[in-house]
Amino acid sequence: MAVRPIRLFGDPVLRSPCAPIERIDDRVRALVADLLDTVAVPGRAGVAANQIGVPLAAFAYNVDGRIGYLLNPVLHEVSGEPEPMIEGCLSVPDLTYPTLRHPRARSTGIDLDGDPVEVVGEDVLAEALQHEQDHLAGRVYLQRLEPDIRREAMAAIRRAPWF
Repeated sequence: MAVRPIRLFGDPVLRSPCAPIERIDDRVRALVADLLDTVAVPGRAGVAANQIGVPLAAFAYNVDGRIGYLLNPVLHEVSGEPEPMIEGCLSVPDLTYPTLRHPRARSTGIDLDGDPVEVVGEDVLAEALQHEQDHLAGRVYLQRLEPDIRREAMAAIRRAPWF
């Protein structure tokens, strides 16, 4: 359908938990198509529905040629010792910071037919599953940063031309 513009840090839609998808209809099908088109842009690992202005529980991912989506996702399991990953976010452009993430993750949800789907990932895919689940809960990765790094990030955001 379309590559949608990304909502930036400070937009209220990024701070509110997303509503579950209760009915799969043409609007949800169009949302999934837009999520998949938007995440297909080179350099993108994931995009949550609220990042394109839709407060529904859905996200798409694109990691190492593995492209997909989950509706009503639930992060069921993370494993391994959390390790710092240099993380960025489409809603906080051009800024990356070390963020503690588990190296393995397992999420479940449904597809457009209402069938159950499971996504298991390691490393970057695990990071993306955790990152996108945070978005759907109304959190941006900056909230996971160590206090000193978060202060640095907030100062950088205030200086950013997009803010």
